Amino acid sequence: MTTRPLLPVLLVAAAGCDPNRTVPDRNAYVPQTVAPLECVPNLDGRIEATELKTALGVPVRYLVNPTGTRRPVDLAGVTDGAGRRIWQLSTDYADDQLATISASTLEGKWYRASFPSGQFVAPLDLGGAIEAVYLNDGATLLLLGYASKDEAPAVGKTLVVYSSPIAALRFPVTPGQQWISASEVRNATVRGLPYAGRDTYTLRIDAAGTLDLPDVTFTQAMRLRTMLSIEPAVGASVIRRQTGFFFECFGEVARAVSADNEANDDFTQTTELRRLGF
Repeated sequence: MTTRPLLPVLLVAAAGCDPNRTVPDRNAYVPQTVAPLECVPNLDGRIEATELKTALGVPVRYLVNPTGTRRPVDLAGVTDGAGRRIWQLSTDYADDQLATISASTLEGKWYRASFPSGQFVAPLDLGGAIEAVYLNDGATLLLLGYASKDEAPAVGKTLVVYSSPIAALRFPVTPGQQWISASEVRNATVRGLPYAGRDTYTLRIDAAGTLDLPDVTFTQAMRLRTMLSIEPAVGASVIRRQTGFFFECFGEVARAVSADNEANDDFTQTTELRRLGF
């Protein structure tokens, strides 16, 4: 028996078909269209307003220590042999919890009329009980005030409208920026009680470098130091410090909050350590 190549057999088989048979035309395969990403980090050493657009309704997940616990933290970081700063916030804690937050419009909010220029809201606390109201005018991310998510929560209603907006970020975000933003608080309500006072925010973008988190590494994160001085009309003043890390297109990817009246920018114990993760 002689072994024959396959191709001639196929040709013969094709030639043996009914000459009157019509072979239908087929459309060429069309692959699924993949939409381009709205924002792609270009690592140019700055964060433009267009690289920090708020994605409404998109959930963001943070790993966070349980309420009432503290975490050790190194906010100073180290410098490698090439002079690059590195922050190690990658420790995987077994008791970390997952907090999911998202931004939304003011549509349907009970406090909407108090913030006519507000564009969006985001939880001020990870439990979502208090919502902060923001406006991004292209030059500055402005904090207009905050309110309780519910109009009549069990702990009492909160509604604070700043007499002048607080500049939370100034664009483009670059290392070396520093500014002070203050506002009076009048005729406000905090936990159901009348409140008046003055809030002063001292902010500075003082470094950029690599930020290691448990689930992801950001190669050009920017460190934002914030010191908030709360001066109520009645009662003692309080100082709160916060260190946040921002990255192009992602926004805030990590945050450490100090205990009240902490004196050191590089505090080593944090009452809240949130890190982007799963």
